[in-house]
Amino acid sequence: MHRIGIIYGMENTFPGALVDRINSMRVDGVTAEHIHIGGIKMAEPSGYRVIVDRISHDIAFYRAYLKNAALNGTTVINNPFWWGADDKFFNYALASQIGIAIPPTVLLPHKSHPPGTTEHSMRNLIYPLNWQEIFDYIRFPAYLKPYSGGGWKHVYKVETPEELFRAYDQTGDLCMTLQRAVNFDDYYRCYVVGQKKVHIMRYDPRRPHAHRYVLDGPIVDPAMHARLTDDCLKICRALGYDLNTVEFAVEEGVPYAIDFLNPAPDADYHSVGPRNFEWIVDAVAEFAVEEALKKPAPLEMRWARFLTATAG
Repeated sequence: MHRIGIIYGMENTFPGALVDRINSMRVDGVTAEHIHIGGIKMAEPSGYRVIVDRISHDIAFYRAYLKNAALNGTTVINNPFWWGADDKFFNYALASQIGIAIPPTVLLPHKSHPPGTTEHSMRNLIYPLNWQEIFDYIRFPAYLKPYSGGGWKHVYKVETPEELFRAYDQTGDLCMTLQRAVNFDDYYRCYVVGQKKVHIMRYDPRRPHAHRYVLDGPIVDPAMHARLTDDCLKICRALGYDLNTVEFAVEEGVPYAIDFLNPAPDADYHSVGPRNFEWIVDAVAEFAVEEALKKPAPLEMRWARFLTATAG
């Protein structure tokens, strides 16, 4: 029996729907279930052929469990080794190298010393920074946002250097990026599953959080649809993600990829709406079953193995 498990946190609609959808497919030898675990013995197999991970970015215990499972032949969606190593600034740099449009972005040092460090820990840092060089490269308006994170937390739109410094003072020991704002005409959030399937959703981050998915928008222009699909696949194949969302802000016809470190993307029925929910449940169910039926491959944990498309 090929068992598929799902591990999750506070979300209520997607996990149950995914388990039910996989089991309703009635694929011989494949079953899906909600995972229940306690203390984990080292090097012990998990008993699952595939695990869909929705929570380990928040719970270190689950991340360690998934690495142990992967070591013993389980396919984890998404790969816990690479997910744990990735960050948004690296994403931007890699995407720019494979031809994706990315707004100019700068990595900034922590405003406050991280716990357990002092000014002596930062002695390699230029101080003060050459802010004018940074401003000339980025230009305003811009967004100050964490180099790794999600949910639009600690994101500040800044119009002037003075606004930037006031926002920067509030970031504490977070590591931040400063990115040129895109004055977008359209905005899209795209599901990508299995590095093969793409579902494009209109999205408006200016709306209240519960209404950001534009469920009644016009059909996406075919040329833009093709460009978004191609860019999504390039990004996710390069990073090795089998489940992700990629966000694009479109200015003067150019889709700028501004967020694509979302390996546990929003899939709540009440958030994304019925049509988008059905698509993501079906796509992940089909992909998980496909992976469950594959012959297990030896685990490769070197980072170069996951960065599959950087050379083109």
